Amino acid sequence: MEAEQDRTLEALQVAIQMELDGKEFYLEASRQSGNEMGRKLLASLAAEEDLHRHTFEEIYRSLKAKKGWPETHLESYGGVGLRTIFAQAMAEAGSGVRAQATELDAVKTAMDMENKTYDYYQAQGQTATYDGQREFYQALMAQEREHYLVLLDYYEYLKDPAGWFVRREHPSLDGG
Repeated sequence: MEAEQDRTLEALQVAIQMELDGKEFYLEASRQSGNEMGRKLLASLAAEEDLHRHTFEEIYRSLKAKKGWPETHLESYGGVGLRTIFAQAMAEAGSGVRAQATELDAVKTAMDMENKTYDYYQAQGQTATYDGQREFYQALMAQEREHYLVLLDYYEYLKDPAGWFVRREHPSLDGG
């Protein structure tokens, strides 16, 4: 049982570092973003990474003190906050945004990071000892997937704003 706890503590340390790295990446990408929408979206992702890290640290302390897996209140929220920020920024930005190649690269890197984080949490959930642990990793997986989808939406918008609006808004092109 001690080896299992050590493995869980090590996995939590890796997760804490992943969240720290993600936060730093998103903060830097936010600073370098060429538009307000990107700055808001990336800063929001940084804040979510920080929330995840705090939760991991709380779990780590509980396990280290041999109190077992604590009850956590991390729920899948469907990305409502990020979607709201994105929708509000879209309304303000319009279709005239032009992205620099570096911003597109940053968003692609962020998407890759979210996928890798998802895979890591999925692996941890599959080997989870406690039901609460398994549920926690499933909620994290749902959040990471939503992060990826929001980033994909942003990437598609940056690549072709006018085309993105046509796909999302489904305007009538009947000429009438």
